[in-house]
Amino acid sequence: MKSLVPIVTVIALTVSSAALASDDCHSPMAEWKSRDTVAAHVTELGITPERLRVDDGCYEVRGRDGDGNRVELKIDPATLVLLKLEVLFRSGTNPSRYLPTGRVQTGKPAKPNVTRSLSTPSAATKAEIN
Repeated sequence: MKSLVPIVTVIALTVSSAALASDDCHSPMAEWKSRDTVAAHVTELGITPERLRVDDGCYEVRGRDGDGNRVELKIDPATLVLLKLEVLFRSGTNPSRYLPTGRVQTGKPAKPNVTRSLSTPSAATKAEIN
């Protein structure tokens, strides 16, 4: 019975690490777009890139949108598909530009999934779209 515990522990850790690795990109490097192409693509999205790096096989871009909000993107390096978008909204900013057009109702303000940071009194809002 004692020898079974380490085996079960190893199996549990292997399965859990495989689940965590599911957000990685697995495109072969021969198919990757260049960093300049990624920066141009992000600029076309209305975001000024400040930092571009590779993490877990994906491009991660940090920058600011036209309203000055901090934006973080996770992009597939081969297809330039947006995998993750995280926006730290400044106070008073309208987040509706990040919502799909079909979800915005005219005459009523949009209600995105927003959480407030409790660390500062003038807390910015943060929304994450996966």
